[in-house]
Amino acid sequence: MEPSAISAIQKAVHGTLLGRDIPDGLTVTRVCYDTRELEPGDLFLPLPGEHVDGHAFIGRALDAGAAGTFTMREEPEFRPGKAYVKVPDTAKVPRLLAQWYRSQFRIPFVAVTGSVGKTTTKDMISAVLSQRFSVHKTPRNHNNDLGVPMALLELERGHEISVIEMGMNHAGEIDDLADLVRPQVGVITNIGDAHIENLGSREGILAAKMELFGHMAPDAPAILNGDDELLGALRDRLERPVIYCGVSPHNDYYVTDLNRDLVTDDLHCVIHTPKEAFPVVIPALGDYMVYPVLMAAAVAEHFGLTAQEIAQGILRYAPTKMRMNVVDRGMQVRILDDAYNANPQSMRAGLQTLASAQREYKMAILGDMLELGSMGPSLHAAVGQVAGECNISCLVAIGPLAQHIAKAADAAQVPEVYWFATKEEALPAIARLVKPNTAILVKASRGMHFEDVVNYLVSITPDQTAQAAPKKEA
Repeated sequence: MEPSAISAIQKAVHGTLLGRDIPDGLTVTRVCYDTRELEPGDLFLPLPGEHVDGHAFIGRALDAGAAGTFTMREEPEFRPGKAYVKVPDTAKVPRLLAQWYRSQFRIPFVAVTGSVGKTTTKDMISAVLSQRFSVHKTPRNHNNDLGVPMALLELERGHEISVIEMGMNHAGEIDDLADLVRPQVGVITNIGDAHIENLGSREGILAAKMELFGHMAPDAPAILNGDDELLGALRDRLERPVIYCGVSPHNDYYVTDLNRDLVTDDLHCVIHTPKEAFPVVIPALGDYMVYPVLMAAAVAEHFGLTAQEIAQGILRYAPTKMRMNVVDRGMQVRILDDAYNANPQSMRAGLQTLASAQREYKMAILGDMLELGSMGPSLHAAVGQVAGECNISCLVAIGPLAQHIAKAADAAQVPEVYWFATKEEALPAIARLVKPNTAILVKASRGMHFEDVVNYLVSITPDQTAQAAPKKEA
């Protein structure tokens, strides 16, 4: 955040500035709602929560050096030199503040949404655009009604373009976020089953994602997955330029000559655009990575980047934590850390990536997929069937819903299938199953906290560097 006067912030949020002995011209460069991450000079934002009210931490924030705080309460006394911005509802502060701050920037914004692959696509687009521009992007996956405003507050004067990820689990959320961001390019990665419990059907999910276009100019392009059945039918329905990306040659952007380097695990392919065709190397696992790459190429060409810049930008791609991160350990154990989230489409992609891993033994540790409603049991069973189709060596399913994965995988003749109600019950069995020359996929919905499983796997396997180090002579 650029240095902003506390008086301007107070006006932006329709608040009242309180306190005593506030320094003249006080400015802040950061708003923080977590005292564990607070830095001296920050403006603290106490948010209401289900179990704890952030107002209980105002004293701690000021002790840690916060320049001031938002508040909904009349404080019994004001600490000298600290600014208190009183507002009716601190939960509304992020949007009001981001709306005011966003209005100060006259740069293009790219919005990315979809059921699967939003964060990967955002990261790939940002990597490619960074070949020519100073790029601002959503940190990690801060894509909701709190994350997007906080991401916008990280804009700086030197930024030349912004890539914003937008998530949702109810109708109307994309509408609110797009109204805040007002993008010049809209990207939809696909339409899957994520959050179908709240939206009723894939058609309902499509309608919710399309709220994005209501806040874009008529000539602003929609960049869509042309291999997706629902998105592929939109060209005649959208009164704006539509650019399709996918594997099939009927798309505006597509790939040929796709193959994997068995030594480096990099993907090699030729990208075909409306302008030209050129080879690229994708430094990531999973054939599905061609979709983020093609969408990044489409965005890049829209902003005038050359084929060479696009190819170089793709090589700069690095995944966000817990998004198919490769963790290589000793004994040729490779952990595919895709633990951040899961839905039926991403589960299938993860299993296919595991199947392509250059390891003898292939283990999938899968947990519950949440927010699938009445379709949950059948969609979990479908994942078990995919595990059989992918010839996985071993499946460890964890959680009540994952029992359906296990049953279907057993029926699909996966050689080893285990089910556990909890992670704690599963860990001892996992320790016995891990062996040399193993690839392990770890994946579940965010609420399952499967990063614990990844951390456990790291703890029980030898460090690759230490194992490779030469022994000292006695």
